[in-house]
Amino acid sequence: MRLQNYVLAGLLIIVHIGFAQNKKTYKVNTIAFYNLENLFDTEDDPITYDDDRTPNGKDHWTEDIYKDKLKNMAKVISEVGADVTKNTPAVIGVCEIENRKVLDDLVNQSPLLNKDYGIVHYDSPDRRGIDVALLYQKSIFRPVSKSKHELLIYSKEDKNKRIFTRDQLLVTGYLDGDLIHIIVNHWPSRSGGEARSKYKREQAAALNKKIIDSLFSIDPYAKVITMGDLNDDPDNSSVKKILEAKEDKEDVDLKELYNPMASMAKKGIGSLAYRDSWNLFDQIIISDEFLKDEYDSYRFYKAGVFNKNYLMNPKGRYKGYPYRSFANGAYTGGYSDHFPVYIYLIKEVQ
Repeated sequence: MRLQNYVLAGLLIIVHIGFAQNKKTYKVNTIAFYNLENLFDTEDDPITYDDDRTPNGKDHWTEDIYKDKLKNMAKVISEVGADVTKNTPAVIGVCEIENRKVLDDLVNQSPLLNKDYGIVHYDSPDRRGIDVALLYQKSIFRPVSKSKHELLIYSKEDKNKRIFTRDQLLVTGYLDGDLIHIIVNHWPSRSGGEARSKYKREQAAALNKKIIDSLFSIDPYAKVITMGDLNDDPDNSSVKKILEAKEDKEDVDLKELYNPMASMAKKGIGSLAYRDSWNLFDQIIISDEFLKDEYDSYRFYKAGVFNKNYLMNPKGRYKGYPYRSFANGAYTGGYSDHFPVYIYLIKEVQ
């Protein structure tokens, strides 16, 4: 049965299926992803290239600026999906964070503090020192295993020169009793040009697919969510051909992936803007098990880009673009150069 005529009520969705008198109640949770645009602390890490993000560095990254950035990031996270769930995300993947310290500081901001977020994080070998991580409400999601997966890429010009980038993070746990697997990604950028850097993201996609296939080999009906800043759109080869993420639900078979962001991208919806065009690099892709019509466990309901007006640049040449926190060599008081993305998962209350 397909969902119709829903009414929202706190953390529950009241859904009418068929006749009006046949009402069913559903739990709803938000799963989200957000690129935090270089959330660095003010301390100099001698191992990584973070010198610019220090008080005496090029960016003049002071303690006051850092605290304001944390406040802004926490505000956004607290509101993603809240229109429907009246709650902060149950689980949110993040990228462009420097270390565990900034995550601890983030989840202790007032909008998030009482949600008691747990953190899954590993240091990545990225030269800039930026990592991926997963934040989760301990009362809703319970991790049972976690692992990092190294992405080994070498320069085309020098086969002995490794290009250090972010690991892919796999976290398996129970979302309100349902076993799910979440992979958090931040694939290599388009630095040097899209075509020239394409092979890096294709290798990232190959690693991602290897992880997903390994989960399917254990359980063909595994509930898998892969999310992140992929630095590619849904129709690029890394996502469409290598990851084989499909646009239409009807085409998704057992052990295959559905990309709800693909149809959004075709409509011109984006999570970041560049040279007067939009890209949807930030994506959440799910396995076929989330698409079934039996709602005795969590299923996919809806996807979106969180692009409230306050997250948009209010004026000037870049009016309407994501209101980034750093531009023209200075802190702007903004948020990020990416909008967050999210999906809703729902489950019938028995």
